[in-house]
Amino acid sequence: MYQDEYKRWLEAELVDPDLRKELLNISEDENAIKERFAVSLQFGTAGLRGTLGAGTNRMNIWVVRQATQGVADWVKTQGGTQTVAISYDSRLKGYTFAKDAAGVLAANGINVRIYDELMPVPALSFATRYYHCNAGIMVTASHNPAKYNGYKAYGPDGCQMTDIAAAVVYDSIQKTDVLTGAKYMSFAEGVEKGLIRFVGDDCKEALFEAIEARQVRPGLAKTSGLKLVYSPLNGTGLMPVMRILKDIGIDDVTIVPEQEYPNGYFTTCPYPNPEIFQALERGLALAKEVEADLMLATDPDADRVGIAMKCPDGSYELVSGNEMGVLLLDYICAGRIEKGTMPEHPVAVKSIVSTPLADKVAEHYGVELRQTLTGFKWIGDQIAQLEAAGEVDRFIFGFEESYGYLAGPYVRDKDAIIGSMLICEMAAYYRSIGSSIKQRLEEIYAEYGRYLNKVDSFEFAGLSGMDKMNGIMKSLRENPPADFAGRKVVHTADYRKPEETGLPKANVLIYSLEDGATVVVRPSGTEPKIKAYYTTLGKNLEEAQAEKDELAAALQPIFS
Repeated sequence: MYQDEYKRWLEAELVDPDLRKELLNISEDENAIKERFAVSLQFGTAGLRGTLGAGTNRMNIWVVRQATQGVADWVKTQGGTQTVAISYDSRLKGYTFAKDAAGVLAANGINVRIYDELMPVPALSFATRYYHCNAGIMVTASHNPAKYNGYKAYGPDGCQMTDIAAAVVYDSIQKTDVLTGAKYMSFAEGVEKGLIRFVGDDCKEALFEAIEARQVRPGLAKTSGLKLVYSPLNGTGLMPVMRILKDIGIDDVTIVPEQEYPNGYFTTCPYPNPEIFQALERGLALAKEVEADLMLATDPDADRVGIAMKCPDGSYELVSGNEMGVLLLDYICAGRIEKGTMPEHPVAVKSIVSTPLADKVAEHYGVELRQTLTGFKWIGDQIAQLEAAGEVDRFIFGFEESYGYLAGPYVRDKDAIIGSMLICEMAAYYRSIGSSIKQRLEEIYAEYGRYLNKVDSFEFAGLSGMDKMNGIMKSLRENPPADFAGRKVVHTADYRKPEETGLPKANVLIYSLEDGATVVVRPSGTEPKIKAYYTTLGKNLEEAQAEKDELAAALQPIFS
């Protein structure tokens, strides 16, 4: 069956010469053919993500056109403006895929608003809302290595598409032949017919205005003397982040030269993820050289931001997503109370795998902290619920442990632009009062306890990877562990049972242990990985780390 599909692709007019070359190169390699054609990339709520290349199980213009036909079929049932917004980041073939998606939509009579330059996820979410679009498409593979690209689909609210809408789109994709099924007109023809238009400067400026309106202490950064090193990791962050920092008055910014401009090969950081040390290595070396207060990095689609903070001894320490979420929540609450800008009955939101330390901070400031499933669309859903009740101003902050932050309802996805602005403003504020981010973090731990949050990832590559992952989750449910490393499991929350959790169904298991520690096991929604999240609480970091190490050792055999 897959051999027949391979031959069909080989005989087709493929337009992209890279695909034909690849198909010819694998003609004698049965496994390579099977890997590319035995299955199709599945369209889920996160859209598509896969390795670039030829075949139904790869990211290429044909798979993108097929997926976009599915989106077009869905949009045509929705009424409204019949418009879709499109953006793309610096990944290989990103602009090609974005233009092809526009061509499919135009051929279906759907209006397109596409950025005339690469722009990040928050800009796509904003444009989708600004133009009252039916949907949005972001061509990105987030922080994956260079060989990947992807396609995120958004609903009219600027949130990633709901499960229901994604299922309808997927059903339509199944009925669309990958090579011949999608309607298509050239980008030039779409522009000529007035169906494809660029996003206007009014929309771009409105995004920056919305972000700058969320400053906690406006004007403070101008006089702080904050010194910053920044890396866009060869992605989309350079223009928007630098624009925002300039606007709030931070101008002592040194950019990591090798990572400044868009480069889909990510030659200096093979895994362009601000969560990991290797991606920040060059920035850290530069920070030491110029004696910066802070080193900041955004991922390629600029929806996530990571930092390293300067310590009293002159070294630099990476701040985890959980720690930054807590720091920002604390800073926003304290600052807004001080400035008299805190709304009545304020609401913050975090994912179920994020640190319980945030609950303590929220309680201290009288903020309602809501819990959602993993995936920022669920935080967006909480904002939508507040909006529907006419109470959207109650939302002050949302975060996920994976370095995603949002402080305002102007978009419905995580935003590294506002994250960068608030982190720098916060650093500037602490500097202005003779403190630092490091000092404030230690004060928070001293007040609430030494929480430690760590994540381990286990990869299951290849066609059999998904089966192995499913088998592990099945086994954990059928043979529930009584303890981990001698610590009794006192409660298991299975998020496949919404009647017990009060949240939508999800493939997540949370184990609460007798000493207050928690272990979360969750397959990734976008990569062939199972993640184990550990939260431990000790008298000091060493004690919390020792327990994490023991728990991780106990879980290791389950994932091997």
